[in-house]
Amino acid sequence: MHCQRWRQLQTEHAVSPVILTATGGFMRKLLFVFTAAALFVNVAAHAQAPTTGSGIRYKWHDGQGKLHFSDSLNAEAMKYGFDAVNDQGMVIQHVSRQLTPDERAAANKLAAEQAAKQQAEQKRHDAEAQMLDAYPDENSYKISQQQALDTLDQQIHTTQLNLKTQEKALTDLLGRAAEIERTQKTVPKFINDSIANQRAVVTGQQNTLQHQQALRTQMVQDQATQLARYRELKAAQASPAQ
Repeated sequence: MHCQRWRQLQTEHAVSPVILTATGGFMRKLLFVFTAAALFVNVAAHAQAPTTGSGIRYKWHDGQGKLHFSDSLNAEAMKYGFDAVNDQGMVIQHVSRQLTPDERAAANKLAAEQAAKQQAEQKRHDAEAQMLDAYPDENSYKISQQQALDTLDQQIHTTQLNLKTQEKALTDLLGRAAEIERTQKTVPKFINDSIANQRAVVTGQQNTLQHQQALRTQMVQDQATQLARYRELKAAQASPAQ
């Protein structure tokens, strides 16, 4: 029986005959060492093996600031916002918390304002580019400004002439009414109505003239600002060539 066990151990472990002829206690200790070593290698191999699976986890802080982890999303994570992390704990995606209706409305308003601002800026940029193309030098630009001012001056002059005409018509109607009253007669209704209508026409012409004159004052101020801006753009345009 001892010979049979010796051959079995020699076949299974391929050890030296000298070892197999040792005492039974020593043999058991030796086998224990072999078994422990094999177990250690197996555990180490598993410890070094990479983790399999999706490897994505989620972390977030609740309303009290407490950190939470989960393998799947839930309502609380969506409410407070979360980070998606990989196996190494690195954040690969951040999702902000859900907005309230008021916050969403405010965000939409802000986005609309920013879009309008960008659109206005782009429109101004395009207008300035067209201005530089249309007026290659300052003298040509100043001529265009004066032409715009002359056009408005002509409109003002026309309104002034119309106003004088309407004022004369009103004066004539008032004179007729005064003559009738001097004869101790009642001024006819149609004359009174004509006077009222003519007063309205004169008032309208006066308002138009005031508006045009205010517009001219504003135009002069705007043209001064535009000319300064034109000079800045021309200087910037010429700068790379220097």
